Amino acid sequence: MNEEVEMVYEMTKESMDKAIEHLDNELMRIRAGKANVHILDGILVDYYGTPTPLNQVSNISTPDAKTIMIQPWEKTMINPIEKALMNSNVGITPANNGEVIRLVIPQLTEERRRNLVKQVKMEGENARVSVRNARREANDEYKNMQKDGLSEDEAKSAEENIQKLTDEFTEKVEKIVEAKDQDIMTI
Repeated sequence: MNEEVEMVYEMTKESMDKAIEHLDNELMRIRAGKANVHILDGILVDYYGTPTPLNQVSNISTPDAKTIMIQPWEKTMINPIEKALMNSNVGITPANNGEVIRLVIPQLTEERRRNLVKQVKMEGENARVSVRNARREANDEYKNMQKDGLSEDEAKSAEENIQKLTDEFTEKVEKIVEAKDQDIMTI
């Protein structure tokens, strides 16, 4: 395989890896009825006038399967953290005892589970679109290389390799989505 063809292949693989990584990150934020500290990723707290990630002003843990415990490093941060949680899209009302904030994860209703599964499928579709876009970009690149002297056989072979890669990554997306669906639907 020629060097340029190899480089396009590697860049495409990297692009597809990023799509899978993004899918994993997005699915981590979707709660499946179990306490998961990742549902708090992206929540910013007003720390003396500066929006700061929650995990940089507190210790976050899961003492049991249904509870997330947030222990601020400074007691004065309890109210700002509580306010940030209320304004977030977590959808859980925080309870504090003056020392720690607890989030009790409610049991998911059947309707909520179905909505979460739809959300998971949508994230899966976004990942598949990213994978297909990476394939298209690679194939366009190979067509341009062909105009610049790459042989038709080499271009065909390169496109076949990209298709194999696309199939491989599409299958990975399917498995990840399927596992998350089962996680959500398991009571």
